Amino acid sequence: MDYKIVVSDQKTGKSYQVEAKDEKAKKIRGSKVGDKIDGGTLGLQGYKLEITGGSDKGGFPMKRGLHASNTQKILLGNGVGYKAKKGERARVRVHGEVVGDQIVQVNTRVIEYGGKPLDELLGKKEEPTKEGKSE
Repeated sequence: MDYKIVVSDQKTGKSYQVEAKDEKAKKIRGSKVGDKIDGGTLGLQGYKLEITGGSDKGGFPMKRGLHASNTQKILLGNGVGYKAKKGERARVRVHGEVVGDQIVQVNTRVIEYGGKPLDELLGKKEEPTKEGKSE
């Protein structure tokens, strides 16, 4: 069980992806949408993250308020997983709010910032380009 954690920085508008495997994944497993997790488990010292959603193996989104760790079909008028036209409702398959074995991606946002900026901790390292090379 490993998760792809998407960390969204609202100050800069950028998102970063972090892999959580084995011990890191065990600390996230069982938490719900809306829970706060320590960024230190992902290598982000001093940061606090809030789980905002995610998706499972089948691509079904996590729905806040659905107290389950599996997928279910629920009647939705609008919201996560379905965009309705006026007065329309449909039975839509969504995943519960609990992070379990079926979850592949967990979306988070930063609620407390640490000492170093996220770009420095998670940003891509640029390779020096070779100038003067003719093609």
